Amino acid sequence: MSRVFHALGIYLFCSGFLLSRLVLPDRSLCDLPPTDIGSTYSSGRTREEGCWHPKTFGKAVVILVDALRYDFTVPFQPKPGDEQPHHFHNALPFLYDISVEQPNNAFLRPFIADPPTTTLQRLKGLTTGTLPVLIDAGSNFAGTAIDEDNLIEQLYKAGKRVVQIGDDTWHSLFPGYFEPNLTKPFDSFNVWDLHTVDNGVNTHVFPLLEPGMQSRWDVIIGHYLGVDHAGHRYGPDHPAMADKLKQMDGIFRRMIEKLDDDTLLVVMGDHGMDVKGDHGGESDDEVEAALWMYSKRGAFGNHPDEPATPPLTAKERAVGQIDLVPTLAYLLGLPVPYNNLGRPIAEAFLGPQRDYEKLAEVHRLTAAQIHQYQGRYAQARGLDESATSTTATLWRAAHDTYNSARSTDPRKISDAFAAYQAENLRICRNIWARFDLARMSMGIIVLFATLAILAIYAQGIRADRATITPLLLSFGAVGTVAGGLVGAAAGLLPSLDLTPCIAFGASLGGTTATLVGLWPARRILTLPLPRTFWGGLCCLVTALLCGGFAANSFTIWEDEQLLFILSTFGVLMLCSSLGQEFKEDRMFGAANAVSFLVATRLSSMSRLCREEQMPDCRSSYYASATSSTSAGWQLAIPFAVFAILPSALSLFIKRTKNYQGMGVVWIRYALRVGLALVAVYWIVDAADDNEWPTGLSKDTLRSSRVLVAQIILGLAFAGGYATYLMAGPLVDVQEKESMEPAPAPALPDDLLQEDGGIFTPMPSTAKPRRKLLILGYANTHGTRYLLLPTIWILPLLLLQKPMGQGVLALCLVSIINLLEFLDANNLRHCALGPCVLALLGSFYFFKTGHQAALATIQWESAFIPLRAVRYPWSPLLIILNTFGAQILCAVAVPAIAIWKVPPKQPGLLGRVAGAMATHILFYSAIAVATVVESAWLRRHLMLYRVFMPRMLMAITVLLLVNFIGVVVALVGVRWSIASVNGVFGWPGTGGQGEGEGEKEE
Repeated sequence: MSRVFHALGIYLFCSGFLLSRLVLPDRSLCDLPPTDIGSTYSSGRTREEGCWHPKTFGKAVVILVDALRYDFTVPFQPKPGDEQPHHFHNALPFLYDISVEQPNNAFLRPFIADPPTTTLQRLKGLTTGTLPVLIDAGSNFAGTAIDEDNLIEQLYKAGKRVVQIGDDTWHSLFPGYFEPNLTKPFDSFNVWDLHTVDNGVNTHVFPLLEPGMQSRWDVIIGHYLGVDHAGHRYGPDHPAMADKLKQMDGIFRRMIEKLDDDTLLVVMGDHGMDVKGDHGGESDDEVEAALWMYSKRGAFGNHPDEPATPPLTAKERAVGQIDLVPTLAYLLGLPVPYNNLGRPIAEAFLGPQRDYEKLAEVHRLTAAQIHQYQGRYAQARGLDESATSTTATLWRAAHDTYNSARSTDPRKISDAFAAYQAENLRICRNIWARFDLARMSMGIIVLFATLAILAIYAQGIRADRATITPLLLSFGAVGTVAGGLVGAAAGLLPSLDLTPCIAFGASLGGTTATLVGLWPARRILTLPLPRTFWGGLCCLVTALLCGGFAANSFTIWEDEQLLFILSTFGVLMLCSSLGQEFKEDRMFGAANAVSFLVATRLSSMSRLCREEQMPDCRSSYYASATSSTSAGWQLAIPFAVFAILPSALSLFIKRTKNYQGMGVVWIRYALRVGLALVAVYWIVDAADDNEWPTGLSKDTLRSSRVLVAQIILGLAFAGGYATYLMAGPLVDVQEKESMEPAPAPALPDDLLQEDGGIFTPMPSTAKPRRKLLILGYANTHGTRYLLLPTIWILPLLLLQKPMGQGVLALCLVSIINLLEFLDANNLRHCALGPCVLALLGSFYFFKTGHQAALATIQWESAFIPLRAVRYPWSPLLIILNTFGAQILCAVAVPAIAIWKVPPKQPGLLGRVAGAMATHILFYSAIAVATVVESAWLRRHLMLYRVFMPRMLMAITVLLLVNFIGVVVALVGVRWSIASVNGVFGWPGTGGQGEGEGEKEE
């Protein structure tokens, strides 16, 4: 039930912490301007002449180059410490050159995106003029239709024929608005493909620009993806990026030749990219895109506060992406969308003569539209008037300026209404950062209650947990249903929301009932406090981690903290082993502790630095700090894993003589073949990435790569699980004979011999006796279950980059080192094993090239066995890639309780459940701590950059480990134990050494 309570508590907290913006259903109408538009224009105007303001252009071609960073478009300017140009420098000079040579025909400006810098959220901002909300970041996988006023809907209602070509995300957001016969969507998520979408856009856009086709459309939207995909695949500093930018340069040169005087050309990026080519965060490189507008008519003018040439840094009067919405609306004669918060871009309205009257008028209209929206939004949300007092003052001041300087100083009017818009935007950002403290508090209460239940279940039960678990489940289920019904009744009140009431009632009723269910078993309960050195150390480390996440520097350098903690555990494990009484335990425990330390230290050499760690960190996960591909030498790592890992696994199993049967079939043959195919896959991938001369076409290489990946996954999940289900205990039964004398039978008196008055029985005759020698008896359960982690390691290795494969293999070795240490020191019933496995999972998360940041998600892993996006498989592949280390460690947790445990042990399932509960308890404590700290630091400057991403990671891992623990690990344990007990349905009678037992017959 704790899994259900965790999910409900997380839902309650996130629904209060990650508030979505209230979307107003209102639409701007052509016939209802937000303010008086003056008699000169209003009398006799038609819709064709424009709504609210005379239109400037009849047609528009809007080209969105995904991830077009601003510095891709301007000449290279050396910076201190970066004197050498990169591949992307000076590869796209056309936009800048035209802006300098023809300032009245074109202008180039930094185009600042509001984070999160994911494509779907950016498209929403570029068409609605509203600010994004962070809860929408996860929807970048599959967009849903925009249900608020937007430019595309306004174009459609105005009878404009809109054609969209390229990224198919537009069709998820605006279904039914595009011309069906001319629109050509393309799959947008295959970041491995640099050319298909771009070539498709070219194929369909340029014919539409021919004179005979221009009457069939009014607006063309072309969305190129090659630059973004080149960044994800290679990073910006790569020849492939230079090639894509040069291709874009040629496309724009061709495009302006085909435009007429009545057509506006807009080229823009939706976001930028960081030094590795990723995006999603709020670093300067991620938010600084480029905006370029062009017209053959010469309709533009420079802002008076700017030089005649475009700025060379994005710090000089950048424009916001939401500013494009009112700008395009007025230029094309449309109403400004109702929820817009942007303001018109000055260069688009000043004209060659710097017409401040025109600029002042569009600023006034936009300010009126924003004022109308502000009032409606405040009314809908019940906001205090005090929250808008500043904007109200500025609104009155702008109107006073308009009335007093209407005919004398239009620039002053423009500045006054622009000031109102800027302050209103600031206020709105603060409004949408408001948190629902009631829901957050309910979520925290539920998470704390669940943490208490887990602690008692994991460390407070002194008897077999299998006897009390059904009772707790029944109490929890009844309490959850009853609490949900009470919550539903309370939710029917007008002042309360139904869904959170049901969730809180169900979780509170369930946790309370579970705690009450412990009362009948109070005699076997104890306080869940540490009673040993190792238990106290685990509790201390967990508490220190929980407290450390309240500091942004600790969170930023979490990978280094985990390295120190694991190294400390390794040293203490070595000291403990050296203090063991028996020499074999002493030597074997020490050897595994040293191996654990070495594996941890080697893994620390794999590093992916986050932006905040620079310049004190040097990445080694990729070929360079600016690359998204592996170095050539790293391709040897999969071959090293292929050569070493199966042999290392077999050495551990051979020691207890369990390298038998299906264990040999899987580890020696199937796993080794799978690892060889993994190495082949990444060689083929590198050949495709680096265009090595192979004599094969790119399509053949990609098809071969996908086929190899599918064979590996089939071998792992189909072949591996078939092996696991069919395998018996990994033991070998041998028969041997001994010449021991048979016991003398009791004989009658007349058969006894008398010898000197002493009666002795007749001598017995020695005869051979048959014995069964069971090789592997002592570790039957542990080695049988170990097949499961070795099955999971194969797909997890496939989905990692070569560097990640090496460290994930070391993670598996460290897991077995830990199991052997626990046995040598007789600590399998201690909290040490589950706690260290959780630490290993967290540590290797970072070592496999991830950080608690959206930008480090390796989206390309979704296409390792697929050629296109497939739901739900693509998201599942990314989850396996991102959280592979936590998954592997969670699968290995049951082995702690059953490693080197002979068959027919009472309470085995209960001990396994306790180990899994302790493992989840660690993640639950981290999740509770990060949730509480994010709530407390909700106004901190680094909330959205540091604290919130770590909190989201913590709750995601908690839910994932809960699922893995129930579905994979515990079900796998039941099957493994049933398999062993099906063979050993009797208690062993002979003594057991390291790996054998005997039975006489």
